[in-house]
Amino acid sequence: METVTGIDVANRSVLIGEERLPYDFLVLATGARHAYFGHDDWEPFAPGIKTLADALTIRQHVLSAFEAAETSQEPSERRSLLNFVLVGAGPTGVELAGAIAELAKATLVHDFCRIDPSEARIILIEAGPRILPSFSPKLSAAAQHALEKLGVEVRLGKAVTLCDADGVVVAGERIAARSILWAAGVAASPAARWLNTAADRAGRIEVLNDLSVPDHPEVFAIGDTCVSSSWDGKPAPGIAPAAKQMGHYAAGAIRARVEGTSQLPPFRYRHQGSLATIGRNKAVADFGWITLSGRFAWLLWALAHIYFLIGFRSRIVVALDWLWAYVTFRRGARIILAETASTMRERQLRPQPP
Repeated sequence: METVTGIDVANRSVLIGEERLPYDFLVLATGARHAYFGHDDWEPFAPGIKTLADALTIRQHVLSAFEAAETSQEPSERRSLLNFVLVGAGPTGVELAGAIAELAKATLVHDFCRIDPSEARIILIEAGPRILPSFSPKLSAAAQHALEKLGVEVRLGKAVTLCDADGVVVAGERIAARSILWAAGVAASPAARWLNTAADRAGRIEVLNDLSVPDHPEVFAIGDTCVSSSWDGKPAPGIAPAAKQMGHYAAGAIRARVEGTSQLPPFRYRHQGSLATIGRNKAVADFGWITLSGRFAWLLWALAHIYFLIGFRSRIVVALDWLWAYVTFRRGARIILAETASTMRERQLRPQPP
């Protein structure tokens, strides 16, 4: 539960404030944070989702937006509260857009007296030419079609040029929205600066073929902390399977050195496929040799996520919870913390510019 503030590679110590923690081997798996492409001042208005805390905050904010719209007396304010803008159409942005669309048009549709949640606008903005750029063009098109059937507005080839508390500006157009979610990019932790070593544009450490840091064979960097050209000459993707494979390899490399056995062959990332869900019975799956979309891809997505949960009890509980939500169209844990609701209310009452 401590915070690392630096690394002294000369003395092989991790700095935790004034404390120094010595190491024989060091594995850096410090992950990534949201990247706003030089506009860090946008972060307070457009939170991203990287941790459980981020997910809970976003859930509370989305639910609070509907509650604030229910009590709003101004039509323009109500429209702004029911506009949800998502920036970035990778797997995170696509899944968030689908989840919010289903929340508005199915789960909450009978929960309010003054507003119709199904009238909410969900706007997905992508600067590139298509959504899910890491998937095949065919699957990207299928995913976009599924989102549009859910009522999501997909805007391609246009980048956000301004983001503030009252909305965004896209290609000169102002979109009023009190809920903006960021899924457009990531930047690595400051680990490369700690080590004073080479890094790519995203700040990821450029590791050797055994995942060690150049000139520091006792230091390994894995996951989103590093860039490794181990996927048939291409950088390994910043996804969980790649990080797991790197962790397993780094552990084996350290063990081989400690035991004095033969050195491991260079790390090679083995891609097992990509999955992304859009909504109920809607997903896309790309395994290279085969691509799937629709209900069967959605079942594969659900089974994969349940399979990788830790513990048999967790798998059973999640499976039953998802089955209940699927049959009843009801989502659980619609919890709003008091401070979140009051913050949304304060924003609602704030004087608006002329």
